[in-house]
Amino acid sequence: MKKPLYFVTAAICLIAITFACAPKEKMPRVIPMKDFFRNPETLSFRLSPDGQYLAFLKPWQTRLNVHVQKIGEDQASRITGATERDIAGYFWASNSRIAYVQDKGGDENFRLYAVNIDGSEEMDLTPFEKVRVQLIDDLKDDDEHVLAGLNKRDPRFFDAYRINVLTGEMEMIAQNPGNIVGWQTDHDGRLRVATTSDGVNQSLLYRDTEKDDFQVLATTSFKETLGPLFFTYDNKNLYVASNIGRDKTAIYEYDVKEKKLTTLLYENPDVDVENLLRSDKRKTVTGVTYYTDKRQYHFFDDERAKLQQDIEARLPGFEVSLTNMSRDETKALVYAGSDRTLGAYYYYDLATGEFRKLADVGPWLVENELAEMKPITYTSRDGLTIHGYLTLPQGLKPSKLPVVVNPHGGPWARDFWGYNPEVQFLANRGYAV
Repeated sequence: MKKPLYFVTAAICLIAITFACAPKEKMPRVIPMKDFFRNPETLSFRLSPDGQYLAFLKPWQTRLNVHVQKIGEDQASRITGATERDIAGYFWASNSRIAYVQDKGGDENFRLYAVNIDGSEEMDLTPFEKVRVQLIDDLKDDDEHVLAGLNKRDPRFFDAYRINVLTGEMEMIAQNPGNIVGWQTDHDGRLRVATTSDGVNQSLLYRDTEKDDFQVLATTSFKETLGPLFFTYDNKNLYVASNIGRDKTAIYEYDVKEKKLTTLLYENPDVDVENLLRSDKRKTVTGVTYYTDKRQYHFFDDERAKLQQDIEARLPGFEVSLTNMSRDETKALVYAGSDRTLGAYYYYDLATGEFRKLADVGPWLVENELAEMKPITYTSRDGLTIHGYLTLPQGLKPSKLPVVVNPHGGPWARDFWGYNPEVQFLANRGYAV
């Protein structure tokens, strides 16, 4: 009779780790534990809408702050002064103004602030005690306003507000009756979709204009998905991710008048597909991304397909993605990462061909010292194919190694190929993971 296999998380295993668990004679250099878990030094790069400036988060007095740099110049300017808590996130409100969120003392009651890119005219846009802000839409075509949810009226519920980033003036444009968990706008920045939940069932709500009441389009159980992605470019219908009547989630167009799924844009027989790519400049959907063992792309658009081929050829051996583009889509930010690095960001001017590295996210890690994460499959007792990843320590014969089995959470979750600090730490200490 076979002994049962006990699964333990990496967090539990860390308590009992000793170097005696694995042979030492061929061990690679022991990398300090803190190096695996250090926060990135420079991250969250974003281009201004006109592509003339670059913003990013970087530590100042040990806290992440927003910095701005003109494209082509070497010096960056810090425009925020957080010293107690990191800036939790930011976005370009216009070409000359940046909005960011921050809490105080770790209370997670995030407030929305705005500041000019020269550091002037900083303003607390939501100066309310015990109120939290949630961004709904940065309104990329409106330089003066953003849409945000605030639980100002009732701490239990987030109503939708249009907020002026120059003056702080705000207007409630939708009141939450108590069950709305998400809001969505059309391509003109009008709030026209909401999702509700009672803890088990979800409903998709719709209205033609912001003056109309929301009406229920569909209600689904916890077993079903009908997730709105964004409006069609005529603002009449929705693109959605749905598994209604099927096992795997696929991308459809949804007719809001007929209240039904219509055109199937893309499906995959093996995995859920939930992410639809688009070009707002050309007003077209360009493809989808989905994950098998690694991130995969399927393109409907030749121009976007050629761009992906271009950046992959420039950065062979890495998983690459476009993270941000200027409004005219002539300038782009590219991220390249792998299982053995925190990755790096690159700037790409598609008009001139200029392509250069901006920063390594974790420059203290040496790629060749880390272990490969290899996709694997095995068959369960009932014949089901199980997918996973195996990481073997460098320099050791893959025989009779101590093994840590690190299952993901869920059951709705999954692991992804890429840099994992727990996995790399264990592998560096001689464990297979």
